[in-house]
Amino acid sequence: MKLERLISIIYKLLNNEVISATMLADEFQVSPRTIYRDIDAICAAGFPVVSYQGYKGGFGMMDGFKMDKSLLGSYDVASLITVLSSLSTVFEDERAQGTIERLQTIGEEHETPILAVDLDTRRTDPDALPHLRAAIKERMVVRFEYINANNERTTRDVEPMKLHFKFGNWYVHGFCRTRQEYREFRLSRMLNLTPTQETFQPNSESKDAASSGRAGLDLAEEVVVRVGPEALADALDEFHQADKQFHPDGSMTMRISVYRPLTARWLWSKLLSFGSGAEVLEPPALRDILKEQLKNTLKLYEVV
Repeated sequence: MKLERLISIIYKLLNNEVISATMLADEFQVSPRTIYRDIDAICAAGFPVVSYQGYKGGFGMMDGFKMDKSLLGSYDVASLITVLSSLSTVFEDERAQGTIERLQTIGEEHETPILAVDLDTRRTDPDALPHLRAAIKERMVVRFEYINANNERTTRDVEPMKLHFKFGNWYVHGFCRTRQEYREFRLSRMLNLTPTQETFQPNSESKDAASSGRAGLDLAEEVVVRVGPEALADALDEFHQADKQFHPDGSMTMRISVYRPLTARWLWSKLLSFGSGAEVLEPPALRDILKEQLKNTLKLYEVV
């Protein structure tokens, strides 16, 4: 613990012009006398610590003393700081904050950030990510209720292996004891997440979620959609990687590869959300499904 405190103090001295012993003592929950002893030890290790007297006095590093920047370039440091700052905010991770402080000592001073990362957590339970991260680290089974793509509500016991942030959503990959296979669960569809007291040992045959996703691409079918000028922005937001052909009238034809589109409810929802701004051209069976969905919706608004 003392060694970690000494290292942290060194980086704080490198990142601040002057920092008082009282501030350091409060942060590390030790007495000012302990901080003075730590400063002596840092000086003995060869760091040029300077003591400043007066009302705003304290300790700092000698002017001109910098860490070696040859390991990482300023661009690398700035990018790492940006990503770590996002993770630190999402998980309230003090260790990540400590790493940020260390990286700041080898970054360029007063450099304007050119990268921003927003790991959106509005669609998840505020406690879900910290609970899952702790469960992954401690190899603890978690239990939750899950709403699948068919709107079925089931209770799952899962051995969590990895957290993913992709397509603007958080996912957890792990072994589902209920289904006896590796699955990926979207956090926004998880309810009543509870860490259990049962631990598990990772299976050597654990599959990566990404590899299972790539396997599904071999079974993908092409969906052709004509998009009107009034829905171009929404369509590009949702299907930016689709093959696109623009027409003189301002409309666009998209060709989207989708795994089993006739059962992909997420796809139906997105296409219907465009309203009259999009028309499915192929496959014909998908057109029929959307027609039926629209008829059922209209029934809800019929005058009784």
